[in-house]
This record gives sequence, C-alpha cells and structure tokens, in this order.
Amino acid sequence: MTDRRSELAANLASVEERIAAACASTGRKREEVTLIVVTKTYPASDVRILHELGVRHVAENRDQDAAPKAAECADLDLTWHFVGQLQTNKVRSVVRYADLVQSVDRVRLVTALSAAAEQAGREVGCLIQVALDAEEGAVRGERGGVAPDGIEELADAVEAAPGLRLGGLMTVAPLAGPLAGRPGAAFEQLVEFSSRLRAGHPAATMVSAGMSGDLEDAVAAGATHVRVGTAVLGVRPRLG
Repeated sequence: MTDRRSELAANLASVEERIAAACASTGRKREEVTLIVVTKTYPASDVRILHELGVRHVAENRDQDAAPKAAECADLDLTWHFVGQLQTNKVRSVVRYADLVQSVDRVRLVTALSAAAEQAGREVGCLIQVALDAEEGAVRGERGGVAPDGIEELADAVEAAPGLRLGGLMTVAPLAGPLAGRPGAAFEQLVEFSSRLRAGHPAATMVSAGMSGDLEDAVAAGATHVRVGTAVLGVRPRLG
C-alpha cells in the first residue's frame, strides 16, 4: 500500500504540474481548472489513496464497476462523475451515486435520468456530450455524443426535466473527421459551442475536455474540467 501511495502521489504531482504549467502559459489561474481522476478499472483502495492525496473528483464509465466502488467509498467527500455511454437500463443504478452524468446524448436518456433522479430524491448534474466528428444531423458515433446541431434541443430538455441540472458540455478528442489529430482545434470548437449555449443557459458553465495525452490543449482552449486516468493511475488489469 505504501508503494502504491508513493506511486500515485508522484503521478498526481506530475499531472498537477502539467495543469499548472498549461494554466500559466495561457494566462489562466490554476483554480479555473478542476482535475477529475478517471478511476475506471482501478480498485476502491486507489480511490481512498487519491482522496488522502487531496483528490475530490473521480469518474467512472461502467456502472458494474462504479456502483460497488462508490458504495465502498460512500464515507468519503467525493464528487462522482459518470463519463461512459449510458444505457437507460443502468440509469436507476447510476443516479444513486453519480453527482454528474457527463455523457447525456439523447432525449430518451434525459427522460430516464429525470425519472430516476426524482425517484431517488436527488438532483443530478448533466453535461451534454458533443460528438465533434459527427456531421450536422448525423447519428451519434460509437463513442457517443450528439451532433453539434442537437445541443440546444438537449439543453432545453435537461433544463425542463425535474431532478436534473444542466451543467455544460463534454467531448472526447475525435478519432475521425477534419478534427482528428487536432485536439486543440476540437476543444476550441467545444468552447465556442459552450459560449453559445450559455447565451440561453447561463448556468451551463462547465466545459469538460482533455485526457492524459491532451490536457494541455484542453486547458489552452478554455476547458474548466480535465479527465485524467492513465497519467495518474498507470496501466492496470481490468477489474474482475
């Protein structure tokens, strides 16, 4: 455990240095960017160590891994983010522990989340996942997300839904299309969409973008939250 704590502390310090340097180089304050550690495939013991090291935001992408882990760490003051593609049959479980769902990409999911949140007596924050590799009007791709022209409809649906709170936008750097291999340009586009969204939804201030390999691009573009897994936790086998 001591070795693992030392490993995580060193990795976390390195990531913190990267975020701080990216903020400094673009004239941003470090407190403008929130680090979310993506703990998918890693055990609850790692989450506890990260909490001891000061981490307060963690993310998961599979309910079957996340639900038992969140229950085991229920005594910790953590904000849990769900970042994976979410099927409606998992919604009731997810809203029991997730404070924010960052992968909202269709109205049917909004409806399911609202019903489950109301039943659980919770308010759940929602980020609209934008597929920057999607053509206008296209169906979401394998990684999820709504095409840019669908953002406003979903935003209106979330804002009108009981038990839900519209938080902002999220994206993953596209693997295809004109923005493939250009994370900086992709994240700048997301920030532009965020600016437009806030004109009608001023509380939707979150911009979640950037991972281990491109967090600097996200910070430079104006992201408010970066989602980092491997750079903090390393490479480990999947949970059983």
